[in-house]
Amino acid sequence: MLVVLIVIAVVAVTLSLDKIFKKGVETVGPQLTQVEVKLDGVSLSPLSGGGSIKGLHVGNPKGYQTPSAIRVDRASLSTQPSSLLSDKIVIRSINVQAPEITFEGDLKGNNISQILKNVEAATGGGGDTQGAKPEPTPASGPSKKLQVDDFVIAGGKIKLSTGLLAGRAVTVPLPDIHLTGLGTGPEGIGAGDLTRIVLSAINKETLAAVSGAIGKLGKDAATAVGDTQGALDAAKGVTDLIKKKK
Repeated sequence: MLVVLIVIAVVAVTLSLDKIFKKGVETVGPQLTQVEVKLDGVSLSPLSGGGSIKGLHVGNPKGYQTPSAIRVDRASLSTQPSSLLSDKIVIRSINVQAPEITFEGDLKGNNISQILKNVEAATGGGGDTQGAKPEPTPASGPSKKLQVDDFVIAGGKIKLSTGLLAGRAVTVPLPDIHLTGLGTGPEGIGAGDLTRIVLSAINKETLAAVSGAIGKLGKDAATAVGDTQGALDAAKGVTDLIKKKK
């Protein structure tokens, strides 16, 4: 009988954690980003500390037409089991594989940068808080804090939806992103600050990849008609635009 009760308790805790995590993402996510955030499913094991999420959908701000800004089919994570029910959840690793970023707009104004601005406004501004004591903000949620030792985003791609490509459909790779030591201090890090840091890295790498793609297309087009100076001007124009953006 005791064994049965223990098994029932473990199953109950597991189901509760899954529901709590999913509800948290779909509740806090829109508050931070000001866009729709949906999650198809979550699987967490309080015994092993392992888990996975599937079907993360981050929508677009008002005024943008593409169905989503970010889609992640699947991601895995590893936690410290003893921390799952404590005030600070320790996540050993998060591994996001093959996310799909849809870039809509241009280098001066686009959906990804706008979502980042929304998060910065919700969390009290920009700045890198890796390893630093985070500022308490209402959008960071309740007192539950986080520590993420290793955060990897790899194998992603960026679908470009921008007038700068003159109607061309282009997909470019998203450079891999590796963040470490997030919230390692005793105070941990809030969900809002963690979201801001990760989205800031995604925005930075997306802009760099998009600028490279646009510059290459402009250079190739000018070269195709024998306009060497035009090719150089096209490449320089994109570089100058990115500098202004930064």
